[in-house]
Amino acid sequence: MNFFAVLLALVCEQLKPLPHGNPVHQGMIAWVRWTGRNFDAGRSHHAAVVWTITVVGPALLVGAIYALVRPYSLLLSLALDVLVLYLTLGFRQFSHYFTDIRDALERGDELEARRLLAEWRHLDASELPRTELLRHVLEHSLLAAHRHVFGVFFWFVLFSTLGLGPAGAVLYRMAEFAGRYWAFKSRTLDAPTNERLMALSRKLFGMIDHIPARLTATGFAIVGNFEEAVNAWRRDAALWAHDNEGIILASAAGAVGVQLGGSAAPGVTPDRSKTFESGGDMDATRAEGSTGGVPPQLGHLQSVVGLVWRSVVLWMMLLALLTLANLVG
Repeated sequence: MNFFAVLLALVCEQLKPLPHGNPVHQGMIAWVRWTGRNFDAGRSHHAAVVWTITVVGPALLVGAIYALVRPYSLLLSLALDVLVLYLTLGFRQFSHYFTDIRDALERGDELEARRLLAEWRHLDASELPRTELLRHVLEHSLLAAHRHVFGVFFWFVLFSTLGLGPAGAVLYRMAEFAGRYWAFKSRTLDAPTNERLMALSRKLFGMIDHIPARLTATGFAIVGNFEEAVNAWRRDAALWAHDNEGIILASAAGAVGVQLGGSAAPGVTPDRSKTFESGGDMDATRAEGSTGGVPPQLGHLQSVVGLVWRSVVLWMMLLALLTLANLVG
């Protein structure tokens, strides 16, 4: 049933994507604000309480609803799976920015592309050279694909196998969103945030994302240039500040043969500075602090789209085989 739930959710999300600023997203923002306002008094031991209520609470609620529904109706439990996955998993939650930036670059409107990247990532991209602009679009898109698709996919399948339904998808999405929101609030809004809470949320999300990140990187290697992806994984993953991000981006860079990383803006984590350091375009040789491959070009945007979709097909085929084996067994 897991295969059909994921498939139906992806189809629904492609046919009727959630609009930007939808009520679900606004509700998540309101929930994170409410828990922070009511349970965070700024002390170190409050961080664990706030994170648990914010992230684990919704997952437990969804798991409890699924446990109540499942004994009475298989179709109703499937519908709950599809609904939760529709709200937590999918490309269209971020791909409109990617598509708009690609269209702007194809028109030669780099100013609009920089504006869209700045709006997407809440960073000043006005002085980025074209090659660096492309690199950041590639990096952010790869990480967004992992966090909106593959990470949710893994935790949904794991928890569903344990009989907890879509609770895993909610756990992963809330952990990622809460950490990102608290970092955004502290960095961009200049609002006071419990430093211990920010550090704890990063640490716990890193633990939650440990296995999914490596599975995503493995998928990229299998459906891309396997040898180069593995070599880049081993050699270049440490170029990024966080291990999970480095593994995904290094593997993807090797899989499609593109330079990622570099000195213009180290890392792509939400806790970096508000602005990019201006740097020159990379030449055909390997730039300092970057992976191997050729400098990012417009065609690499389509290459990355193909890489991600082939990886989706790979994991869906594996899930289909597991579902078939379970039915036969």
